[in-house]
Amino acid sequence: MSKQTWKPGNMLYPLPAAMVSVRDKAGNDNIITVAWTGTICTNPAMAYISVRPERHSYNMIKESGSFVINLTTKDLVWATDYCGVTSGRDRDKFADCKLHKVEAGEIDAPMIEESPVNIECKVREIKELGSHHMFIADVLAVHADEKYMDETGRFVLEDSDLICYSHGRYFSLGKELGTFGYSINKKKKRTRRHKS
Repeated sequence: MSKQTWKPGNMLYPLPAAMVSVRDKAGNDNIITVAWTGTICTNPAMAYISVRPERHSYNMIKESGSFVINLTTKDLVWATDYCGVTSGRDRDKFADCKLHKVEAGEIDAPMIEESPVNIECKVREIKELGSHHMFIADVLAVHADEKYMDETGRFVLEDSDLICYSHGRYFSLGKELGTFGYSINKKKKRTRRHKS
């Protein structure tokens, strides 16, 4: 096998393509698309986003101390890209993308109604790390679209056609390959009953 060696870089793909909705102290709303986001901790529930300081939403998040992570789907791929390549300084991205606002319950920020999952976050700490600053946040609430609940009450998120981002391209998620722990689960052995 032959491999090339490259300079240090971020090649941890695929990544979420999340739309983050924010509101500043003056009541202005915006959406920024981020791929640098993820889970930090289960208990307490914590997440992060990393944003360049020159982005319009950066100061909005820094001043308000809150944001909403909105998961994205195949139907939202155009809006996801648009909100990542245009600036909220001179555009109303909600209007441009025909997205609907729903007020968050725990923070003063809009959620995106079309998203299957909205995660309300309160900033705990800002780490100034270089090109991006990391907003470490407590998750205060999660909103899940009821149309993805099955008859047993299980949330079937895979039915929402989630998308991901990989090396400059968006992809829909593929078929299921296994479930958590399937590699060590043993099939129950059938025991034969002998007639005596």
